[in-house]
Amino acid sequence: MCKYKKGDVVKARITSIERYGAFASIDAEYSGLIHISEITDKFVKNITDFVEIGDVINVKILNISKEKNQLRLSAKEVNDDLYKNKKRMIKETIFGFYLLKTSLPKWIKEKLEEINKNL
Repeated sequence: MCKYKKGDVVKARITSIERYGAFASIDAEYSGLIHISEITDKFVKNITDFVEIGDVINVKILNISKEKNQLRLSAKEVNDDLYKNKKRMIKETIFGFYLLKTSLPKWIKEKLEEINKNL
């Protein structure tokens, strides 16, 4: 008899990553695949943006192959956001928009002269 059932949420350790998904170990007996479509609802260009080998994450069991002790898993159903490469806030330098402020009048004047020359 299988100790897991469809719909259970369990901890899984990521053991391997391929283009199409991440393999995870649940315990000494059971392992499974988190297909790329089950990582997140967002676009996934690179799975390692979301999980890396050794990460322990919550997963939901979608299906069980009792003969092989293999599970089909979903991370997106039980994790809010696994994205690791969150963009940092833009930090304004001490100069800020100074260059734009000082150059813009000159650029406008040059463009107006060019337009008037072509009329």
